[in-house]
Amino acid sequence: MSSALHRMFVSTSLFVLFEAVALAVVIVFYFLDFPKGFKELVKPSYWAIGTVALFVINFFVVWITEIKLNRIRRKNDLGAATIIGSDVQEAYNFGQIGLVVTDENDIILWTNALFKERQIDLLDQNIMEWQPGLSDLRNAPADMQQKIEVNGRFYLVKYLPDARLYIFKDTTDYEQVSEYNRQQAICIGIIMIDNYDDVAGKTEDDNNDLISKVRNTIFEYGKKMGFLVRRYRNDSYFIVANFATLSHMEKDGFSLLADVRALGKGQQVIPTLSIGFASHIDDVTKLSEMASNAIDIANSRGGDQAVVSHYGEELRYYGGKTAAFENTGRVQFRSIADSLMGMIKTSSNVIVSGHMDADMDAIGACLGILAFADYCKKPGQIVFDPRLTEKKARAAFQGSFDKATFDRITISPKEAEERIRPETLFVVVDVSVPSRVVGCKALEKATKVVVFDHHRRSEDFIEHPVLSYIDPSASSTSEILAEMMKYATANPRIEISPAFATLMLSGIFLDTMFFKSKATGIRSFEAAEVLKEFGADNGKADDFLKDEIEEYNLVTKISSTMQSPYTGVAYCVSEDSDIVEQASLAKVANQIRSLKGVNAAFVIGRVKVDTVGISARSDGTINVSLLMEKLGGGGHYGSAAASFREGSVRLVETKLLECLENYLEEAKSDLGGNQQ
Repeated sequence: MSSALHRMFVSTSLFVLFEAVALAVVIVFYFLDFPKGFKELVKPSYWAIGTVALFVINFFVVWITEIKLNRIRRKNDLGAATIIGSDVQEAYNFGQIGLVVTDENDIILWTNALFKERQIDLLDQNIMEWQPGLSDLRNAPADMQQKIEVNGRFYLVKYLPDARLYIFKDTTDYEQVSEYNRQQAICIGIIMIDNYDDVAGKTEDDNNDLISKVRNTIFEYGKKMGFLVRRYRNDSYFIVANFATLSHMEKDGFSLLADVRALGKGQQVIPTLSIGFASHIDDVTKLSEMASNAIDIANSRGGDQAVVSHYGEELRYYGGKTAAFENTGRVQFRSIADSLMGMIKTSSNVIVSGHMDADMDAIGACLGILAFADYCKKPGQIVFDPRLTEKKARAAFQGSFDKATFDRITISPKEAEERIRPETLFVVVDVSVPSRVVGCKALEKATKVVVFDHHRRSEDFIEHPVLSYIDPSASSTSEILAEMMKYATANPRIEISPAFATLMLSGIFLDTMFFKSKATGIRSFEAAEVLKEFGADNGKADDFLKDEIEEYNLVTKISSTMQSPYTGVAYCVSEDSDIVEQASLAKVANQIRSLKGVNAAFVIGRVKVDTVGISARSDGTINVSLLMEKLGGGGHYGSAAASFREGSVRLVETKLLECLENYLEEAKSDLGGNQQ
């Protein structure tokens, strides 16, 4: 090849030199008029003819040179094929392996027969323009491979830089088999009727028209989607499906949830379902465990939703269109209370912790657990850090006890971590996210953990608690603890001091907005009645929540910034330079939400020097918990929050508006706010 190119180079150079010399001689003779009369002989028309002739000759020279170069390249291709050998080439064909050689400019010089057989002409193309993704291989480790798709076929590509050689392994058959196996993989699911007892009433299951309709709807959905469904309990159904079917249901948004809700239109009770699915693992036992965990999460988040657990991936949530139905079952309260007392009695001591930026409900719930510990004659202490407690809650808590009593019932996070023993019972209240617990370091060391909360459970949940009670239908955790005191089988009954009862009542006042919130139910009033029996002072409980003049002015200032980007939705933004307590943001949100025509309110403010928070409230027509979860937060259907460690107040405002634009319709209830 080099000798042929050398000959071409010499001949082309001589031709160009000849042209240049001839042109120079003609020009010199013309200007010197040598021989005499030459200038007159060469007319202007002859110059034009000569120029055209010269252009035509050069064109043919370039054309002939290109033809010769292509012949040389073909000879080189034949030479490369000869080097590989016909047997090796046959092996490449059998193994569906393609070879591509490029020059230093990524121009494809040669390919083997695989691409020609598949009518893929790559010669003279730039390989990076053909497949830009291959650029990742240029500076990658030698063993790195890249997957690409060409004309519906899949290839694994490896690059050998020294030879500028790309090796393509056709993996289409493997990909097709792998995808088929993936689509046919077994998935396990569970469907539960959330409020079965309320829907069925006192009639037998088979004699209840609404229950029959719910059951028929579930079986019809199974036929439509193509999964096996079997009832194994009056309120529960077991599902076996493949991954293709589960994917179809996810794309469908689990319309079964809406179909069942629609059956309750015009009824006293609206039936809802909780659905849990598990996939992506061959171990059937593990699948069953994952499905059970998914249905537990769906229930603890208030029901009326589907939770899909793909192994190794984050949980996926669908539905959540209605608020949690109030749980009025007394047997469960008694069972949980007795279980808690049993664990306290077998423990050496009790340490209880609420959430960071603790409010009156968190403090009240901590005191409720302390009352159980006192009854069981076990030492109990509250993890308390004044820097991690809201101003009003801190003042109320510290002001309700003398110094000796306060020091006896509280403990710092550091001391709590040091005093954790294997026999210690660590109780977490009003929160279930480990990173949000005041005594998070102590929580990590604890082996016996109990969780009580009224917020919807998120994926980031405290691992392996020995007892967990998450009830989103409760207005507050203080309400849950008051109910447990009432229904526990303790004899004599559990008694608490008026100071404890007052702080717990203040927590209920806070979370129910003095019984004006839609989360307020019969249970809230009954819990308040229990606390009043213990001597709760509702006047003092109210005083604990009153604003100071400075806070009132700040709340008014923030309220004046109200904007309404969507019908029924309003939001306010505080100044970036103002530090606003989370409780103040919640107060503004409650005030805005109480305005006529406002279904959901969001308030943004800087709660710490390095943290911006959002407080969200809803009248029940919009699931603000779903919206806050999209922003990394969470909470109740009608009361939620989120926080951001980075950025300004205006940046968080932009994130909120993007969230509303993308997910507001999904968060709207299809019951128009007329929820039970």
